[in-house]
Amino acid sequence: MSDLITILGPTACGKTAVATHLAARMAARDGAPAEIISADSRQVFRGMDIGTGKDLSEYAVEGVDIPYHIIDIAEAGTKYSVFEFQRDFLRAYQNICTRARIPILCGGTGLYIESVLRAYKLVEVPVNAVLREQLEGKTLEELTQLLSTYKRLHNTTDVDTARRAIRAIEIEEYYREHRIDETQPFPTLAATTIGLDVPRELRRERITARLHRRLEQEGMIDEVQRLLDSRIPAEALISYGLEYRYITLYLTGQMNYDAMVRQLEIAIHQFAKRQMTYFRGMERRGVTIRWIDATRRTDDIVDEIMNIITSPIR
Repeated sequence: MSDLITILGPTACGKTAVATHLAARMAARDGAPAEIISADSRQVFRGMDIGTGKDLSEYAVEGVDIPYHIIDIAEAGTKYSVFEFQRDFLRAYQNICTRARIPILCGGTGLYIESVLRAYKLVEVPVNAVLREQLEGKTLEELTQLLSTYKRLHNTTDVDTARRAIRAIEIEEYYREHRIDETQPFPTLAATTIGLDVPRELRRERITARLHRRLEQEGMIDEVQRLLDSRIPAEALISYGLEYRYITLYLTGQMNYDAMVRQLEIAIHQFAKRQMTYFRGMERRGVTIRWIDATRRTDDIVDEIMNIITSPIR
C-alpha cells in the first residue's frame, strides 16, 4: 500500500464522489474510512461553497461519514498560497497517519498536487510593492506571456485574472533572486496517483449542465451576493476567478446576465483544458498517473482503483 492515494482530474469529472466512495469502501474493508485531503485552491475559503463545488453532502456514503481536511479553513476575501497548502497538507497527512488511516489527496489544483507528489520545498514569498507597481496596468495576456518566460515551474491553471498573474510573477522573481531550490525533499511520499479521464465533449456537456444548475437551482448568485453583503471587497472576489469573478461583475453592474453566463461558461471550459494540460505536464516531469475511464458507474471506478492500489505490481 502506498503512503498516499491521489485522485485528480479536471473540473466536473466526479473526483469527490469517487474519492468518498473509495474511502467508504476502505471503511468496509478496514473498519475505518480513509480520510480525504482536499487539493482545491478555493475550497479552503468559508462561504464559497457552490462556486467551488465543495459538495459536502457527498462526504456521507451509505451511512459512513468521510472525514475531510483543508476545506473551510480560511476566511473568504483573504489569500491562500501553495506554501500554506503544503504546510496544512503535512499537518493533515501526519494526523491521519498517526491514527492508522489512509490519506486520499483529491482535487484539481495541479500545483498543489505536484508540490506534494514531487516534494517541493517552498518558502513564503512576501509582497514586492515595487514590482507590483511596475506591472500595474498590464493586460492579463501580457502578464501571462511574461510569466511564461520564467524557467521555474509555475501553476498557470489558476492564473485567470491580472491580480493572480502579478502574484505569480512576484513569486517567480523572489525564487530567482534568492536562488531557492524548491525541489528539495518535503518529505518524499510513495503515492499512487489516479487520473479520472472524461472525453472532452462529455466534459463540456457536464460543465454546461452544472453551471446552469448552480445558477438556476442551487443559488450560486445568492451565494456571491451574501459574500458581498458581508463586506468582502468585490475586487477580492473577482481575484478568485471563474464563478466569483463573473458573478461579481454581474452583481456590481459591470456585465449583464446573458453576457455573464456566456463568458463564464467559456472560462470554465478553458480552465478545464488548462487543468488537463497541467496534468500532462506533470507526467512529463516524472509523475506517474494511472488514467481510468470516469464515464462508468462510480462503484466500477472504485473497483478498478481498489485493484490498482492493492496489486503487488504497479
